[in-house]
Amino acid sequence: VMSILSECKSILESLSLPVESGTYHGNAPRQYAILIPLSDTFSLYSDNKPDCNIEEVRISLYSKTNYLTLRNRILNALLDADFTITDKRYVEYEAESGYHHYVIDVQKHYEWEE
Repeated sequence: VMSILSECKSILESLSLPVESGTYHGNAPRQYAILIPLSDTFSLYSDNKPDCNIEEVRISLYSKTNYLTLRNRILNALLDADFTITDKRYVEYEAESGYHHYVIDVQKHYEWEE
């Protein structure tokens, strides 16, 4: 069964970006991503049963270098895979760690299987 986490992980890994869910374990590389689940809802119904499951995840991108090219590659790959981008924004430069933090929130509809 396909999920938004597995699809996002596959896309990011295809871009040679290390990715983990929740937190990064071990020594973090110069650029990496963390996947954080945001929602998992039934929004569309027919005959009082859910038609599809809508999943949403936040991709937190961390980079010690210019992140703009990587951000654009990620956005294009997500859009090509039929994701909906619900938010994207620069969060902050984390002076203590030296990372730029950028987030991309994505959503995708999956057919509900009972």
